[in-house]
This record gives sequence, structure tokens and C-alpha cells, in this order.
Amino acid sequence: MADTVHLEECKMIYFEQGAPDAVLTDQDIGRGLTEALRKIGPKKRVLAIPPDMTRYHSMAGRLTEMAWEYYGERLTDVLPALGTHAAMTGEEIGKMFGAVPRSIFRVHDWRNDVVSMGEVPASYVEAVSEGRVSYSWPAQVNRLLVEGQHDLILSIGQVVPHEVVGMANYNKNIFVGTGGTEGINKSHFLGAAYGMERIMGRAKTPVRDLLNYASDHFASELPVVYVQTVVGRNSVGELVVRGLYIGDDDECFIKAAKLSLEVNFQMLEQPLHKVVVYLEPEEFKSTWLGNKSIYRTRMAIADGGELVVLAPGLKEFGEDEEIDRLIRKYGYLTTPEILKAVEENADLQENLSAAAHLIHGSTEGRFSVTYCPGHLTREEIESVNYRYGELEVLAARYDPLILKEGFNTMPDGEQIYYISNPALGLWSWKEKFKS
Repeated sequence: MADTVHLEECKMIYFEQGAPDAVLTDQDIGRGLTEALRKIGPKKRVLAIPPDMTRYHSMAGRLTEMAWEYYGERLTDVLPALGTHAAMTGEEIGKMFGAVPRSIFRVHDWRNDVVSMGEVPASYVEAVSEGRVSYSWPAQVNRLLVEGQHDLILSIGQVVPHEVVGMANYNKNIFVGTGGTEGINKSHFLGAAYGMERIMGRAKTPVRDLLNYASDHFASELPVVYVQTVVGRNSVGELVVRGLYIGDDDECFIKAAKLSLEVNFQMLEQPLHKVVVYLEPEEFKSTWLGNKSIYRTRMAIADGGELVVLAPGLKEFGEDEEIDRLIRKYGYLTTPEILKAVEENADLQENLSAAAHLIHGSTEGRFSVTYCPGHLTREEIESVNYRYGELEVLAARYDPLILKEGFNTMPDGEQIYYISNPALGLWSWKEKFKS
């Protein structure tokens, strides 16, 4: 007990810098990380947990490289927080992590390579979900975190609005990014059942409560330090780092989340009738990821509106083979329809993250989604209840090289709202967010 108290007393923020108009250069970030690592003190065996290619713009790749430059051979392992995502390719690792040796990268297997640190009781889950779900939740992590004998675990990533947990990163990077089947399934379903639009953009949510319970009760002895960025766009649409927060407690996350809400949340005066989103092909190859185009814009789209998704890299629905099968089987239906399907079908009961994803990807019949895929057929797109659009035709009309972020007027007078990367923000109109 004395050791636990000592650990709690030592928790702190090692570095913080950020403001809505700040621009942190590569040198600024390097100095901040070095300052924090010096305060933490000498370490012999370090594990880095950055995101994968789906968070390429987070600056986490460069921060991981900086950590390797600082520690050298003492940085023994890099475990990308894949969650349910496919393993990174050598090309992706090279592009994102620069000179970090490929030999120290490990692949997280969410179905087989995890251990449980403890069980959050069903009574607690029921309480935070306001009775929407009632099951216990296992705090699962990749066994490397528990068995790797590291004296420092650097959890590196970006704080940004998120559809499952409210604001991404902090301990989500640990319990979901390196989590197991049951933990990921149940946490995702909790968020979906509680209501995605009640969660997005909030730092305190039922899913975050779950993760915080696990951190406090089961993982307090893990030597985790969080390295968190806030990334936004400048006046000409270029991505810049607005904040860097490094610490080992929730205060570090709360400060980053507050800045992210100022930087990444676009509050609109009126709902949007036509939204066009571009999905970078290297980042978005599945609707499992690409449906951020829906999640992040749904509170901004008017009833009867249309979302056009230009997705040149889209080749599958789920990155996991079983989840891909389930998406193809059930399609994106309304929340009541998916909840009914969960009650009646064992395959969804055993894959609650897939069920949650189907809820998240639904328009609830309120607006339409026109997907323009690079590698899927009309039949495949329409089979999951989206409209199909010809990529060449619509990319020529809504040219990502010409459109500017936000409002655009087309030559024929059509008004559209353009978003070049939905993963970097959240959009809503005032009345929708209030409700």
C-alpha cells in the first residue's frame, strides 16, 4: 500500500506547452521531449507505444524517433497501438518512424497476445452507462506491457475528438490500442449504446470512466508516461502542432483535451446540406477507418443532407477478417435494428465492436452517404446500405487539389463544405451539439 501511495504522490506533468494559436516546431517538440525525459530520470529498458499509420499526422512518429535518438539501445521495443487494425507494413514504418530500427518493432495481436490486469465490475459499468449495458469489463493489455520488464513505457499520441471515447488518447492508447478482443468489443459497444453524439468532444464519458477505473485500480504500477500532441490547421490549411503535454496522470490529458476542443472542434451556425470528405489512400483503406467521415460530421449535417466520401484507397470494410464479414452480412442499419440483431445473433454478441461500428456508421435515416471507393464495387457499397458514387466523376467535380477547407461555391452555384481529413477534427452546428 505504501508503494501505491508513493507512486500517486509522484505523478506530475513533466512538460506542457500549447495554445490555440501556438505553432510548435520540430525543435520545440524535441526540446520539450528532452526536458521531460531528463526530469523522468535515467532508464534502462524503454517501451514506446505510438499509434499506427492511421494517426500519421499526429507527430507521434517523429516523437518516437526522437525518443530513440535520446535513449538509443535502451529503447528496446516499439509496439504500435493497433487495436483492431492491420499490422503496419515496412513501408509505413519507414515513412512514419524514420530512422528507428525495424528490428525493435513488435506487432500487437488483439485476439491472442493479451493479458488481463483486472475486471471492472458490472455494477460500475451499469452505473456509468446509465443502465444501457450491464457487464463486467476486463482491463486487457498486450503482455509486453506486463512481462517486458520495462522501467518506462512511453504512450505517444494525439488528443483529438473521438467517436468511441469522446477524446482520443491517454489511457485509451493502452487499454484499447494494446487491448484484447473482449476489452475492445465491450468498450466500443458501451460507447455506441450510450450514444456517440453524447460522447464526441467530451473528455469525461462512460468509456473514459471505465479506462480511468482500470488505470487507478489495476495499472498504477505500470511505469507509463503519456506524450500527447494537439494538432490543428493554420490559416492556409497546413497542419501545425498547437500543443505538447507530457505527464503520467489525467491532468496532462485534461489540459490537452481542453486545447484540442478549441483547436479541432468546428462549431457552425447552421447545419450543412452538402459535405464532401476526402480520405487519404495511405491512411484510409477500410470503412472501419474511413467512416470517420461520418462520425465526425454527423452533428453538422442537416436532415435530408448528403455526405460525399472520396475514398481512393478504400478496398475493404473491416481490417479484421471477421469484422469485415460481419459488416458485409448486416450492413449499416439504424441503432434499434443493430441492437435487435445483437440480441438475436451470436456472431454479433461475440463481436460487439463490430456491432458498435455498425451503429456508428449509420445515418439513422437522417441523411445520405455517397461512398466513392477506389477498389470496391457498386454492389459491395450498396449491400451495406450506402449510395455508390463513381470516384473519377465525383473527384473531378469536387477536386481535392482545388477545394479549400470549409465552405466552397462550385462553378454552377452549388454550396458545399469540404474536409480534407476527418480524423483531425469534429464538426457540429450549435443546436445539434446542445441537444
